[in-house]
Amino acid sequence: MEQQLDYAAVRAAAVRTAGAVRPVAVAPAAKGLWYALEHLQHTGSFKARGAHNFLAAHREAGALPAAGVTIASGGNAGLACAWAARAQGVPATVFLPVTAPRVKVDWLRGYGADVRLVGDRYADALEACHRFAADSGAVGSHAYDHPLIAAGAGTLLDEIRAALPGLDTVVVAVGGGGLFAGVAAAARAHGVRVVAAEPENCRALNAALEAGRPVDVPVDSVAADSLGATRVSADALDAVRQDNALSVLVPDAAITAARRALWEEHRIVVEAAAATALAAVRTAPQPLGERVAVVLCGANTDPADL
Repeated sequence: MEQQLDYAAVRAAAVRTAGAVRPVAVAPAAKGLWYALEHLQHTGSFKARGAHNFLAAHREAGALPAAGVTIASGGNAGLACAWAARAQGVPATVFLPVTAPRVKVDWLRGYGADVRLVGDRYADALEACHRFAADSGAVGSHAYDHPLIAAGAGTLLDEIRAALPGLDTVVVAVGGGGLFAGVAAAARAHGVRVVAAEPENCRALNAALEAGRPVDVPVDSVAADSLGATRVSADALDAVRQDNALSVLVPDAAITAARRALWEEHRIVVEAAAATALAAVRTAPQPLGERVAVVLCGANTDPADL
């Protein structure tokens, strides 16, 4: 199994995920701007790519145990993990705090996951997940911080390039950095610039770049449910230091406006994380490129607040 994130790892992930994930559709949005509609992916987000690659690589290496996989996540990563485990025919045990919304628990169980509610905080669920992995032999997955997870997400880039010849810039939202790191690994091989967009008050990547190392940050944003990682991955920090990467911050008001614009102008409903990438384009002081793709990364949201 690949233990470092590079373009070779992304290409290997593309082989594993072929036929299992939905190829991304790319639609024109405005002059010089296209939307990569990854919110149409299985489970409603790009996370399905990394989750499938993670488990497929373990099976390929003879390292996928009968106990299956476990993760502490009630968000998009948990849904993707449960979906991928069902496809691989192994159990998925997902840990959440008892405060988790019932709708998330129901979604997870709908994918066949064994959902276990532990403690009042995410940290309690994570500790229980680690104990379960040690006791059961289940392989522990992560929402973003693993080369196989990031490489799976990175398969998006070549699909976008195939649909959009001449692509020079791709814009992605960043939480923990798995999507950004994977896309950047592929983009470097083709001279494509990657813009990493974060909310002003969920800035784990930007803060790490400033500090020179991953650091813990407070999170407070309309996009915190998806982008609220308190610390970015080391792979993401390495990626943003490269010449083809740019870190930008956007205010919550711009994220909300971008999300509403997607609905009003295109009848596209996405979560605030996806709108964060578009907000970076809309607030940029000058065009980010001549042929720019914005990754609409997820749609697990309630459209009632549009």
